[in-house]
Amino acid sequence: MNAYFKPVAGTLLMLALAGCVERRPEVLRPGSADLRPAPRPGAAPPPPLEGARTVEEFDTTTGAERAAALSAPQPGTERRLGRTIASLGDPARPGFWLQTPLVSAPAKGRVVHPETGVSVAVDLLPAEGPATAGSLISLAAMRLLGVPLTGLPELVVHVIEE
Repeated sequence: MNAYFKPVAGTLLMLALAGCVERRPEVLRPGSADLRPAPRPGAAPPPPLEGARTVEEFDTTTGAERAAALSAPQPGTERRLGRTIASLGDPARPGFWLQTPLVSAPAKGRVVHPETGVSVAVDLLPAEGPATAGSLISLAAMRLLGVPLTGLPELVVHVIEE
């Protein structure tokens, strides 16, 4: 009986530990393969399915939406609002957004991770509190920025002026 216990216990231990390995956020590039259908213009990503458990299940954005969020901004069309420390917002809320006290009304914007220079187009949503308070950022935006989901990255926030 001992001869069978050790290999089985070792295999079970390896499987349990494999689930504990931290995975780096997947950074998708424009043109990456994505099996989800293309979004309708102006349509928000669908909410995650009930029972979602993994990052991939919660992030319902498509490859086309990710590519658009990573595209370069038009020169001279935005204004810097300031810096904020962001933490992960509600993972069940789809899309690219930042809820921040730096805006008093919803607006289109962009966040930049100053350490890497990566920027993502987001919807800016107002949050109560002083401008120095922190912000909440969407799961999809954090993944594109390449920051750990449990991190507190400092971001530079820009508003797009129309």
